[in-house]
Formats: sequence, C-alpha cells, structure tokens
Amino acid sequence: MSRNNERNIKKHNDKLHKAQDKVKQAEILRKEKLKQITKKFNEDKALEK
Repeated sequence: MSRNNERNIKKHNDKLHKAQDKVKQAEILRKEKLKQITKKFNEDKALEK
C-alpha cells in the first residue's frame, strides 16, 4: 500500500488550501485596516485646515 493514496492526498490538499485561505484572508484584513487608517488620517488633516 502506498502512502500517496487518494485519501492522504485529499487530506493534504485540504490542509494546504485552508492555510492558503487563512493567509489570503489576513492580507485582505490588513488592506482594509490600512484603508480605514488612511481615510481617518486624511479626515483629520482636512479638519486641521
């Protein structure tokens, strides 16, 4: 019996895709937070003038 059977390959791919999705989601969250910070900074600058 080989180690590379369908079940093990599927289990590995599921784990891999879950990790990749987690990284992708974290990147999206960082970008959204950065947009919010930039927007607030620009509003504060506008109020100072």
